[in-house]
Amino acid sequence: MTLAELSEGFKAVLKYAADELKGSARRIFMAKTVQELGPGGQRQAERELGWNRGTIRKGLHELDSGFECLDAFGLRGRKKAEDALPNLLTDIRDIVEPQSQTDPTFKTTRLYTRLTAKEVRQQLVEQKGYRDAELPHVRTFNTKLNQLDCHPRRVAKSQPLKKIPETDAIFSQVHLIHQTVKETVGMLRLSWDAKAPVKIGLFSRGGYSRRPLAGYDHDFAPPTILTPFNIFLPEYDENFMYFTDSKVTSDFIVDVLQMTWPFLLDRFRPRWLVIDSDNGPENHSRRTQFIKRIVDFAQQNQVNVRLVYYPPYHSKYNPVERTWAVLERHWNGALLDSVDTVLNFAKTMTWKGKHPVVQLVTGIYQTGVKLTKDVMAVYETMLKRLAGLEKWFVDIPACLS
Repeated sequence: MTLAELSEGFKAVLKYAADELKGSARRIFMAKTVQELGPGGQRQAERELGWNRGTIRKGLHELDSGFECLDAFGLRGRKKAEDALPNLLTDIRDIVEPQSQTDPTFKTTRLYTRLTAKEVRQQLVEQKGYRDAELPHVRTFNTKLNQLDCHPRRVAKSQPLKKIPETDAIFSQVHLIHQTVKETVGMLRLSWDAKAPVKIGLFSRGGYSRRPLAGYDHDFAPPTILTPFNIFLPEYDENFMYFTDSKVTSDFIVDVLQMTWPFLLDRFRPRWLVIDSDNGPENHSRRTQFIKRIVDFAQQNQVNVRLVYYPPYHSKYNPVERTWAVLERHWNGALLDSVDTVLNFAKTMTWKGKHPVVQLVTGIYQTGVKLTKDVMAVYETMLKRLAGLEKWFVDIPACLS
């Protein structure tokens, strides 16, 4: 019997069966069908059923040899650049991230970098030892930068407002210190900062919400205002978020560092604590109460502290700023109508797959606490400031020599 003698219904059944099978099973089914048809079976199957004769021959080969042919579609075509250069993406990230800043509006998690794709390619040759011939074209680097969510473009909202004469020197020293941390055992880097206060209540926060509940279109006097403060470990992608309904003062900042310290000590045993910060009013290197508290912290816990400050108007390069964009997007569209709601949203956000440690800090912190000049003069003797950049880089030894 030939296929031409079969009914259209039976032909439809054969086609359906072949379409439902995949890979080797489909080819063997087609081969067995052709074998039953006898001589000229391949030609009949191609004409009556629309089966490809090359596929049929492959199935006959599998049937005769007993070996299954693997399709391996993923191995076809052009390979990714990182298949030949397995460390490429990591090295690109190492070069680009220190030169990148977050969106100051916290509306997206994008990073905006000052480096072009051409410059990144050149830096890989100069810093990482790649040969020019082995690196892909600049167009590929544009793709890789977008893949890493680092976008080599300038936007008005991300351009710094001003630039002081020391800006370039400060950034050079910041990058040098960060590289030293990576290469030195016993040095732990953290980045900290506070976010804008969050008003607790049925406020619209952009004019819409996920819940079918109307929010106020004006920010009336809220019953509570919470201010988030985050201690971020850039090398480990871990966050310690503290919320307070008081002011974020020098005492608050060092208190939450002290709360975090037992975990840092138990896990990392650091001899040096490198702290990235902006020049906020409560933690800059001339704030007397902050210097007193951080010196006391260093000596009490026997750990050396290095304060690293970003230049003015460039705080968005501080790594902790990137975590605020994730939190803002996580609770975007929600009515933050209670303290528990805020804390629960913070606990359920993820930064690179990890949930933060979240804690509410109660108590009132007094503002305006200052040291006298005489007392501050004593504490100044315990500091080592970098010559020429005294305001931006301060070392606090654990023990006085």
